[in-house]
Amino acid sequence: MDLFLQQSANAVALGGIYALLALGLAVVFSIMGLINFAHGELMTISGYVLMYCGIAAVPFPLAVILAIGAAILAAIAMERIAFRPVRGSSGATLLVTSFAIAMILQMLFQNLISARSQPVLLPAILSESVTIFGLIIGVNKIAAIISTIVMLIFLDWFMTKQKTGIAMRAAAEDFSIARLMGIHANTVIAGAFALSGLLAGVAAVLWVSQRASVDPLMGFTPVLKAFIAAILGGLGSLKGAVAGGFLLAFIEVYLSAFLPHGMQEFREPIGLAIVVLVLLFRPNGLLPAKTLAAEKV
Repeated sequence: MDLFLQQSANAVALGGIYALLALGLAVVFSIMGLINFAHGELMTISGYVLMYCGIAAVPFPLAVILAIGAAILAAIAMERIAFRPVRGSSGATLLVTSFAIAMILQMLFQNLISARSQPVLLPAILSESVTIFGLIIGVNKIAAIISTIVMLIFLDWFMTKQKTGIAMRAAAEDFSIARLMGIHANTVIAGAFALSGLLAGVAAVLWVSQRASVDPLMGFTPVLKAFIAAILGGLGSLKGAVAGGFLLAFIEVYLSAFLPHGMQEFREPIGLAIVVLVLLFRPNGLLPAKTLAAEKV
């Protein structure tokens, strides 16, 4: 039982990161119909900012703020420079654009910084562990759980109480009607990218705090998992993104902990098979969006 509870705590911490990343993808998709595969590079940008802040001996709390801020600014710049000129194009064009941005940024990271993994200086407390009700939990995992809860509360408040958040929800329901009601497309879409940058930045800080390093491809795997989580939860659904992120994390952690040793090499295929099995029974995801076919821009 102790092992089960221990692994459940690990799954919650990992699920929080997946949920934040899946939310970032879902926010943009719900408005533009775009899966932004350059989302992972926002994570990498935050990771490198943390690295350079550590080298410059910047206090860690300030480094976290700078790293998240860098992801937000990069997301806004990404929308303005790359996506806005092709906004009226087909979904395929937008998808290719996102892949192109991702590859360009990866090459810049490799050539301007380093192709190798670089260490990130972190506070010593993040490598420590505490005992809670008999469970040994790393401080970095506790930080991930608390940060995820805070971000989910903030996102719920922003989307239900703030004018910009309400406008984004309206645009996700039906963009054409929302524009007729006086909602500005540029403002809403830029806000969606800024919010996705915020979520990517927070996820990056949590991810780096657990691996203590950064490399040009750091964001690729977690965002790929977040994409799977977004589909599992219901593409375009914010609540579904959270549910999918946590479910995927529980599947991964439980398979890693309880699958027989001789079958560990098949862990990834078995996990994907479980995801496919869930989608067979819930083809639109666990909590699908109300309007998957709404007009996008």
